[in-house]
Amino acid sequence: MSAKRDYYEVLGVSRDADKNTIKKAYRKLAKKYHPDTNQGNAQAAERFKEATEAYNILSDPEKKKMYDQFGHAAFDGSGAAGGAYGGAYSRNGGGTYQYAGPDGTFHEYHFEGNGDMDDFLKNIFGGSFGGFGGATRSSSKGSRSGFSGSGFGRSGFGGTGFSGSGFGGSGFSGSGFSESGSYGNYSQDGADVTAEITVGFDEAAFGCEKVIHLTENNGKAVGKALKVKIPAGIDTGKSIRLRGKGNPGINGGKAGDLLLKVKVASKPGYERKGMDVYTTVRVPFTTAVLGGEAKVETLHGNVLCKINPGTQSGTKIRLRGKGIVSMKDKNQHGDQYVTVQIDVPGNLSEEAKRKLREFEVACKKGQQGVA
Repeated sequence: MSAKRDYYEVLGVSRDADKNTIKKAYRKLAKKYHPDTNQGNAQAAERFKEATEAYNILSDPEKKKMYDQFGHAAFDGSGAAGGAYGGAYSRNGGGTYQYAGPDGTFHEYHFEGNGDMDDFLKNIFGGSFGGFGGATRSSSKGSRSGFSGSGFGRSGFGGTGFSGSGFGGSGFSGSGFSESGSYGNYSQDGADVTAEITVGFDEAAFGCEKVIHLTENNGKAVGKALKVKIPAGIDTGKSIRLRGKGNPGINGGKAGDLLLKVKVASKPGYERKGMDVYTTVRVPFTTAVLGGEAKVETLHGNVLCKINPGTQSGTKIRLRGKGIVSMKDKNQHGDQYVTVQIDVPGNLSEEAKRKLREFEVACKKGQQGVA
């Protein structure tokens, strides 16, 4: 079996590369070797898997720290149960213990005084931990400064264990548990992928199905077309999850999800605030003065609104239930708020102007009579 390549070498980045550089390098390789664009190409599939594995480690600060310290031993099972270890201990039993777990977590323990190392490790690995085979543990009055012997006993780890004043090398040597089985390649779920999708105003209001293609920044499609159900009532900032459509898993791990962040396009004449919709309607000057009706457009069709006599510009009319449906309850809708704007007549004839002046005089007399 060929040795694993260095993750930094796989992605073609330096060891001090930042997160954005690592991400760009992975996107380039994923685009080049993606299985959907290299069907039947086993070598490309292996390169894609290798790049994805490297990215999943180096893009996570905690896992990257473990890899930088322990290398592949932190994850590939060459440490105990897929973990990697390191530590240093003082004569009084104190010191630091570091553990890189098989699930990608990093732990560091500090202890001091006359603590029992067997008990300490039992707390980490559970009650089945069997102690050190042939090892001598130091005490506060002893002359030994660490652990000796050939390693853990029957219930512990195989291989050569501790020597000198602490752990030998960068972790436990050997290939894993001596009698309870060894752990080979670990499995890991694929990472989630985030993308954006723009939907029309009416599509978001009533729901629809769309066929989408994921694209790179250069506009080139990646992977197969996907059918997406847009739920009625969805708004900008909400996400739609497509399970199993993210990055593939490693060694049997399940695929990640695709998260589509929604952006709702604008619609001329309409403004949306949550489930409510805001529009305007223009009415003639005479209708505003004398009262009447005005036709108002809504998402659900045109309606006739009553305009009361003396309606002022800026007056709001509420149309109940003419807004956006709730995503949680299809029987619940928002409202539509209509702002009245009065059309002021222009290009009047002389006769119309004369009538308006007469109207103005009549209004003043009426106000004086009331006063």
